[in-house]
Amino acid sequence: MRRQKGAALLAVLWLSAILAAIAFSLATTVRGETERASTLSEGVRAYYVATGALERALAYIEWGPSHRNPDNTPRYFEPGMARLNFQFPSAAATVEIIPESSKFDINSIPPQDLYRLLVNLGAEPPRAQEIAMAIVDWRQPNPTAGPSVFDEIYVASNPTFRARHASLEETEELLLVKGMTPELYHGSYIRNAAGRLQPRAGLKDCVSVYGSGGPFDINSVQPAIMTTIGISPEVVTAIEQRRYANPFRNGAEIAQLAQFGGPGISRLTIGGNTIFTLRSTSRLRIGEDRYSDMTRTVSGVYKFHKSGYTPWIEVLRWYDSN
Repeated sequence: MRRQKGAALLAVLWLSAILAAIAFSLATTVRGETERASTLSEGVRAYYVATGALERALAYIEWGPSHRNPDNTPRYFEPGMARLNFQFPSAAATVEIIPESSKFDINSIPPQDLYRLLVNLGAEPPRAQEIAMAIVDWRQPNPTAGPSVFDEIYVASNPTFRARHASLEETEELLLVKGMTPELYHGSYIRNAAGRLQPRAGLKDCVSVYGSGGPFDINSVQPAIMTTIGISPEVVTAIEQRRYANPFRNGAEIAQLAQFGGPGISRLTIGGNTIFTLRSTSRLRIGEDRYSDMTRTVSGVYKFHKSGYTPWIEVLRWYDSN
């Protein structure tokens, strides 16, 4: 009887341990699935907030500067604005308005400017030289003397492909050129003087198939572009700090920088042409003054036609995640 009682007790203990392990595993799984569902839900909400903010920004741009506040400031939008901030009951969103003319035209940027731009974006000089030569080769007509050095590299790669030898139709083609890396194209993070990580722009933020050779919009042009055209790093930092708090409004404010910034200041202006990138980033609100770490960004490239043209706004590209 004692042996039977001991065996029964041991069986009960083992069964309890097994049930406890199952309960713990189930609780962990349920908790993980709940957190994942919550994260997915927050991501979907943030995505639609970002999309809605972008749609509202388009409406503000269409209404234009004709609507004014009592102090004569624009109620909705006026040309030259670099961003629009929106506050919603459950989230906040910022829509950046970036003229495509504030970027270099990838199909016409001179090789020396392309090289300097790549170096300013963090590429080592030898790699920057290789990439600049590869981009120039990619956009040039097919040489009559036979395949170029880069053509032979592309044909020998796996999978094989051929250079376009024509104007780039999308900047994503740059990911195929010899020497290009995803980090250099999309951007990365670097540590500032305080040791904190901060984003560094990629090549896609500085070039466009709709770009220009200048002048560039001072309120949205990338610091790497300003350095490339010959503006001193100190003035570039000053411009960044100034335009975030108080955007430049007229050419006279830019002219004040001429004596410090060098000849590159003459290549800066306010506003752009007719093609803009609108990039919307949203964050969900938690409580009164706190925001979730969850952010979502969407963007689109739009062409704004003259008044009376139908459709007035033409969507050229849409990026669901940027």
